[in-house]
Amino acid sequence: MTRRVLIVDDDPTVCRALQDALRNAGFEVAAAESAAAALAAIAHETPDVVVSDVRMPDMTGLQLLQLLRERSVDVDVILMTAFDDMGTVVEAMKQGATEFLVKPLDLDELQKALNRVLDDRELRRRQKAPTSIGENGDTLVGHDPRMIEIYKLVGQAAVTQATVLVLGESGTGKELVARAIHAHSAHADDPFVPVNCAALPSTLLESELFGHTRGAFTGAVGDRKGRFALAGAGTIFLDELGDTTLEFQTKLLRVLQDHEFQPVGSEKTERTEARVIAATHQNLEQMIAERRFREDLYYRLRVVEIVIPPLRERPGDIALLADHMLRRAGTALGVPTAILSAGALAVLAGHHWPGNVRELENCLMRAVVVASGGVIRPEHLSMSSPARAGAVRVPSLEDLEREHVTRVLHVADGHKGRAADLLGVSRPRLNRLIEKYGLQ
Repeated sequence: MTRRVLIVDDDPTVCRALQDALRNAGFEVAAAESAAAALAAIAHETPDVVVSDVRMPDMTGLQLLQLLRERSVDVDVILMTAFDDMGTVVEAMKQGATEFLVKPLDLDELQKALNRVLDDRELRRRQKAPTSIGENGDTLVGHDPRMIEIYKLVGQAAVTQATVLVLGESGTGKELVARAIHAHSAHADDPFVPVNCAALPSTLLESELFGHTRGAFTGAVGDRKGRFALAGAGTIFLDELGDTTLEFQTKLLRVLQDHEFQPVGSEKTERTEARVIAATHQNLEQMIAERRFREDLYYRLRVVEIVIPPLRERPGDIALLADHMLRRAGTALGVPTAILSAGALAVLAGHHWPGNVRELENCLMRAVVVASGGVIRPEHLSMSSPARAGAVRVPSLEDLEREHVTRVLHVADGHKGRAADLLGVSRPRLNRLIEKYGLQ
C-alpha cells in the first residue's frame, strides 16, 4: 500500500514542518504552496491523500476540493484551518472532504487521521466496491434455513389466491413478504394496497377499506371508494390486524367468506376479487383465549401462515443484509456504496436488534451519512440500548474489536500478513491494534 501525501499550504514554514514530521512517520510527502501548484503536482503524480489549508490567496482549499471532485481525481482530501466555523466545516464535508482538522495541528491527530484514511483506501481497493449502483427495490434477503423456507412459502402462496397470515416482531419485514407474494402472483399488475390497521380507529378503518356514501357520517361530503374497490384483483395488505376491534373483525370475516362488502351508509353489496394478506406482531392464539380476537377469523386468515424469525435468531444473515442495505442507502443518498469494516461487522453481529431488520437499516443509513471516508467503522454505528432490566452486560466496541482481532490471529496461526488480509486492514494497522490491546 502506498502512503503518498501532498501538503498544500501557502505558509512555507508549515509545509516544511509537516513534511519533516510525516516523513519521519514513514509517509512519502510532497508539498505545494498554492492550490495551482497542487493541481500541477497532482497531474504529474496522484497522491493518496491531499492535506490542504482552507484559506489560501489564489484558490481556497474548498475550491481545490471542488475541482478535484469535478475531475474525478481518486484522492482523499483532509482540510485544515485555524477558523473552525460551522459553515466551513459543513461545506467541506458536503463537498466530499474525508476529514477536517483545526490549526494549530496536533501531529498525533494528523497521523491518526492519515492512517485511518489510508486504511480505508486499502479496504476500498481490496473490496472493489462499486462507485454507483442501479435501482434496487425492496426485496427479501437472507440465506438462513428459516428464510429459505419462507421463500418456498412465498412461491407456493403466489400461485394461488389463498389468504395469507404473516407473523413476526415489528421490523422483521412482514410487508416485504406480502409484497413478494403479490409480485410473483398472476395479478402482479393489479394494485398492492397496504393499510395500517393500528393507525386508524375502527369507524374510519371500515370506511377506508369498504368506502362510504355521501352523508354516511359527518364529513362524508361525497361517495368514496374504499381500498377493496381500488385493489381490483390485486392484494389488500392488512398490517397490524391484531389491533382491530371484534366488531371490525366480524365485518372482515364476511369479506373473506363471501367476497362481498358494503360501503358505509350503503345498502348495496359489492364484490371483491382482491386477495387478503394480514400481518401482526401480536400473539393471536393468546388473544383468542382472552376473547380479543375471533377464532373463526384466525382460521380464515391462516390458510397459509408465514412466521418471520427475528434478526437475533439469524445472525448469519447480518452481513448479507448489511451489504444489500448499504447498496440501497448509496442509491437513496446519491453516494458511492459504503464498505463495512470487519470491526463494524463484529459490532453488528453482537447486537440484540430489538428493532430487527428495520433497526439495522436505520443504523446503516445513518452510518453511510457520517462515514465520510466511505468505510463504516464501529464509531459510525449508533444502536439502541438493551430495553430489558437486568440484561447481560453489553460489550463495548473495544471489547468486540479486541475479541475479533484475537480470534482472527488465532485462525491465522499468528501470521500477521494473513490476519491483516482476513481483517481487511493494512499490516501497519494490524500492528497498531496488536499494540493497543497487548496481543503480542
